[in-house]
Amino acid sequence: QVSDNPSPPGHIRFTWQQGTLLFTDLAGFTPLLEANAAQGRRGAAHLLKVLNHYFSEMIEIISKSGGDLLEFTGDAMLVQFLADAQRSDVAQAVRAGLRMQRAMEHFSNIEAANGQYQLGMRVGVHSGRFLTADIGTPIRMAHVLLGKTVQQAKQAEGSGKVGRVCLSKVESDRLGEPFRYEPTDLSYMLVNDDFSADQLGEYDITLSRRRQSGLVLLDRSAEGLLLEINEAVKRVEVLAGYVPSPILRLLVESASQRRIPPNFPESIVVFVNLLGLPESVDAASQEELDSLVRSFSRAFSSINAAVSSRGGILQKVTYQLVGSDILVYFGVLTSRTDDALRAADTAIAIREIVNQLPTPLINDKPINVACRIGITRGAVFAAEIGEPRGRREFNILGDPVNTAARLMTRAAPQQILMTEEFYEAIAPQFSCEALGKVFLKGKAAPVGIYSLQKRAEE
Repeated sequence: QVSDNPSPPGHIRFTWQQGTLLFTDLAGFTPLLEANAAQGRRGAAHLLKVLNHYFSEMIEIISKSGGDLLEFTGDAMLVQFLADAQRSDVAQAVRAGLRMQRAMEHFSNIEAANGQYQLGMRVGVHSGRFLTADIGTPIRMAHVLLGKTVQQAKQAEGSGKVGRVCLSKVESDRLGEPFRYEPTDLSYMLVNDDFSADQLGEYDITLSRRRQSGLVLLDRSAEGLLLEINEAVKRVEVLAGYVPSPILRLLVESASQRRIPPNFPESIVVFVNLLGLPESVDAASQEELDSLVRSFSRAFSSINAAVSSRGGILQKVTYQLVGSDILVYFGVLTSRTDDALRAADTAIAIREIVNQLPTPLINDKPINVACRIGITRGAVFAAEIGEPRGRREFNILGDPVNTAARLMTRAAPQQILMTEEFYEAIAPQFSCEALGKVFLKGKAAPVGIYSLQKRAEE
């Protein structure tokens, strides 16, 4: 969507869209990652091959099903099916999800150096109205989705089961035949895949959108080639702001090889959950909506500046059951001995930025804007994942990313939680409070956590 109709650098815009969102989440990836991490660069190459095979198959299915892949979120995906006159988008999304689940059979027996592993996937579907917005500054832009529909689609994925497609009961009642369902609880239903291969098919033909083609060099004269190059540069200049500057430099430096070597660097991962603004858009008037989006843009731009000035990378804004998530990391492309201290400083600066945001009003009532932050450290898988000759993205994955996200969701508003490993890296320069040990999802043993207060000298 961004490349088809790019926003001028620094220009804030937003619009309501109607359609269906499909969220996926990969299960079983962490054990596979850990098994390959022990093999160093050879393991990184093997893991990337598996991931790219997975994403290539899923992207092909999404394309054939009439969907639009909006983004990768780690090993997950967000797909949009725009509404048409017949409102067939929900059925399209469900059929796409069923095809994707069938394709997961190809990942049921993955060979690794120390054994065999299996990947599974959850799929959640929900439809409705959602806000798409381009926010930021000429230096850094972001394309985000806001509103309850986004959160409910994410909740459908979280309420589902591996190997199944889950949607809200409201959607299943409206969709009806030819699908059959079984309940997960009072609010969500699992779709039964009792279709033959011919009944489900491979394609959904849609005329609701047409992708722009790439450059076609019809005039091969020097003047014609120069004109095409200038047009390409103009397009790239507009789109470059949507990519973090360090990653953009890496892409340029790696252009001749057409690949970025995967690796397992030690990293500091900071996850920020921004509360208040994203959930308020559905109740806002047009004038209030403009103020909300500009406030969100100001928060994103200020946080990105705080991260960049301290040597970190703000990867993107993603989606959570409450609010919007911002993924930040240190030590991936450039490593410094004081990355942990920089990350702690950044987290405190982000909390202060959110504290100082003007309080927006919805129907004359103030909106409470806050943030929750989780921090950890450890080896992550850093690679350019996706379709090797098509849609792909440089990103980080792994247990530190998951742990930071779980600490974030456990934190109270304006609280910064961190693991014991990260605490040991910043003490005694920062004032911290020990909160004991807690169980986190995916961890066999309880994890010691701390609350980050401030720099010790303050």
